Amino acid sequence: MNKETIKKILLPLIVLVIIIQVWSGIAVLISGFPTPSDTYIYAFGGTTSDGETLKGVLSDPFYVVNKDDKGLFWQVLESLKRVFGGFALAVIVGVPVGLMVGMSKNIQYALDPFIQILKPVSPLAWLPLLLFAFKDIDNTAMSTIFITSIWPIIINTSLGVKSVSEDYLNVAKVLRFSPLEKVFQIILPVAVPYIFTGMRLSLGIAWLVIVAAEMLTGGIGIGFWIWDEYNNLAYHNIIIGIIIVGLVGFMLDVLMEKIADYFDYRKKM
Repeated sequence: MNKETIKKILLPLIVLVIIIQVWSGIAVLISGFPTPSDTYIYAFGGTTSDGETLKGVLSDPFYVVNKDDKGLFWQVLESLKRVFGGFALAVIVGVPVGLMVGMSKNIQYALDPFIQILKPVSPLAWLPLLLFAFKDIDNTAMSTIFITSIWPIIINTSLGVKSVSEDYLNVAKVLRFSPLEKVFQIILPVAVPYIFTGMRLSLGIAWLVIVAAEMLTGGIGIGFWIWDEYNNLAYHNIIIGIIIVGLVGFMLDVLMEKIADYFDYRKKM
């Protein structure tokens, strides 16, 4: 194990110890605030500092009582289904639009003002209108994700197109490439790394949005589960939910990073 690997393991552990100490300090200052040790018990089971014996929400994450009462695994899975549904739609629409914006000045002039206006709109602003339109939890959540996560894909795709060297485009003119040949043989090989960077940002936004969307729409999902635990005054479980959301988001980001690196020709040179 080399020095760099040791640093990658040791330094996060040091930060983790600091976080736990700060967390413990907050629990001392705020009466009733969940302590790290009791939160662990609420997660995996055991006896709390108050002498209460608990099973733990992560001791059986696969249980199913009915369609509205399921373990955490199914809550996260339901959220991921909605995330990837909205994300896939954002990719299908965003990549072609980004290519057109990058290739055509007229399309850029026409769409850029609306992209800049709609991009900063909060997903919570879209949610009531979409819920009214669809009257369905899943379609509302996926539509909200689509609307709020499409912008990084469009912007990064168009940036990738604009980064194509003029020399390459001149070669395409000399060889009399059709528009499709120019896209697939000249533009996409250069733009793909930018596209996947946009997709990585988009997926992160999608996972961020789903938690807020599910808190307001209800049903099943990790966001609604966290809100339901708040209503039940189960603050330990809220922290467990936050940690789960963070870990799943981290894994999604690592996955997209690996996929982006695979398609990035610059890192293979």
